[in-house]
Order: sequence, then structure tokens, then C-alpha cells
Amino acid sequence: MTRTTPAETKLLICVWHPFSLWNPPPEAAARIRARWPEISVIHLPKYDGLERELPDTDIFVGYSLRSQQFSGAKKLKWIHSTAAAVGQLMFPELRTSGIEVTNASGVHRIPMAEHILGVLIALARRFPDCFRYQQQARWAQQELWNGVPPELRPRELRGQVVLFIGFGAIGREVAKIARPLGIRIWAVTRSGRADSELAERTFPATNLHDALPHADFVVLAAPETPETREMVGARELALMKPSTYFINVARGALVDEPALIEALRQHKIAGAALDVASGEPLPPDNPLWHLDNCFITPHVSAVSEHLWERQTDLLMENLERWFSGRELLNRVDLARGY
Repeated sequence: MTRTTPAETKLLICVWHPFSLWNPPPEAAARIRARWPEISVIHLPKYDGLERELPDTDIFVGYSLRSQQFSGAKKLKWIHSTAAAVGQLMFPELRTSGIEVTNASGVHRIPMAEHILGVLIALARRFPDCFRYQQQARWAQQELWNGVPPELRPRELRGQVVLFIGFGAIGREVAKIARPLGIRIWAVTRSGRADSELAERTFPATNLHDALPHADFVVLAAPETPETREMVGARELALMKPSTYFINVARGALVDEPALIEALRQHKIAGAALDVASGEPLPPDNPLWHLDNCFITPHVSAVSEHLWERQTDLLMENLERWFSGRELLNRVDLARGY
């Protein structure tokens, strides 16, 4: 794909989401204009006018572009997704177009690693149950210790096996802060390879079932692709120990939600912490809301006051690389879909 010079480039930023933090602030476009005054930078705060601006756009910055919109973007050369997940962009016309696609992988690693560590501590020490007892004004010391099976008592994290399904930037960041605490990090990756300084053991995705019975916590952090959808279902949940907690910070589509609900109802596993759901917002009538062994956070694991500083830093670095003919960071493999 032939690259443009700054003077030849039109860059279009268009993101709108009901959660305001996901929407780029005006400062992002202002930073680009200050660095490259020759670039035509258009920032649409909503999708109104997107079809009008796309035909002569060279670089599109946003996480959503439908196939019919893409067909009108005749000059498009590069799409930078402000989300790490790019499944919504993987329609056939784009995958065969030769257009470069990059994503926001790594931008969310620090808040998500802290979120995961916080959830591990909360589940191990049974903080959600403590809060429920607080709502009842009950000093439930005895109930937390003797009122449950021994494997569900408050426990230490030291020595526990935390198995990551998907070991990208987020899993590696968790490993950096968790291993000094004595937490054992295992990983399942597509290739079966991972940094041995971070993961004590690594399994290829084809051997997921061999790893699951040994995990005390299972953290789902894999990308959404056709191969990973509903990768955790009844069989995978049945392989987990009754003392295992399941944590999902990836996408709801990677889990067979009815199977998870049934496993939680029957106490097949110790519990679940879900930051994502198959349908978001999670409907009020979804049974997950009412399960005492399910801890729900409303897709806030990536929330940070530094989000757009990091997002813009990444975009600026990639623009530098674009104009100098160098390899872009976070290039998406269009064949794999992530």
C-alpha cells in the first residue's frame, strides 16, 4: 500500500459510544494538527456525516466501520482501531483489501492488569461476600470460615495457579506484578509459547483441557475470533475444580453464557468475576445478576484517567512511522483476525 506524505493526507477520527470515556477528546486531533499542520484532520464526534467524509479519507481512526461504509472509502490506506478487539472490522472486503489495520493493543494493559489483580484478591479473600453481609449488618466471621466447604474459605493467593487463556499484553503485565507475590502464572497461547520469565508453564490452545484441571483461577483474556467464540463452555467448566474461580475480561462471546449460569447455579466452580457479557449492557432480567457466586463489573477493567493520553501517544508514534516508511506498531494479522 503506497503511503502518503503529510500534505497529501486526510485523517478522519470518528468514534461515538454511549460510554463517554471511549469517545476521543478534541485534544487528540489538536495534537496531530500541532505536529503536522499540513494534514487535513477531521474529527466527527458522532457518525453523522461519516459517509460524506469517507470517500477521500486516507487514514481512518475509530473502532467501527461497516462494510457498506468501507465500500465508499475509495482512498483508504490505513485503519487504526481505538479498541484492541477488531472483530467488528473483520468483514471479507476489508480482509482482502490490502489496507493496513492497527489496533490499541497494550493501551489498556495497566488498568486491566490492576483490575485483574484486584479481582484475584477480592475473590480469594471473599470481599463480595463480606459486602453482602455488611448490607445485612452481619458480623459473619464464622459463616465465612465454617459456613462453606473448606475449598471456598478465604484463601491466600501465594502459591495459587492463575491460568491465562490468552497471554498478550494484559496477561504479561499481570504476571510482572503477580509473580513477586508468589502467584504462579500459567498460560494457554495459540502457539504454546510464552516468555518463561513470566509464565511458569505454557500450553498450546489445543491442550487447553490439560491445563484447566490444575488452575485455581482461570482468566479469559483471548481475542474474539471465529475460533475463540464460546471457547469456554460446559465441557471446559466441568474440567475446572470446585474451588476454581473463572474471570472474563475478554469478550462475552467467548463464553457459553447459559453453560456458565448453570455451572454457577450448581456450584460446579467456586464463582465467576465478569467484566463483559454476551449482551451489553447486561439486561436486568439476566440470571447472572442474582447469583451470589457471580461478581459483575460493568466493562470497566480498561477505564483509566490516562486512556486518551496513551491512545494518542500510540497514534502519534504510528503516524511518525507511517510518514517515514517504517513498520507500524500493533499491526493486525488480517488472516487471524487479531
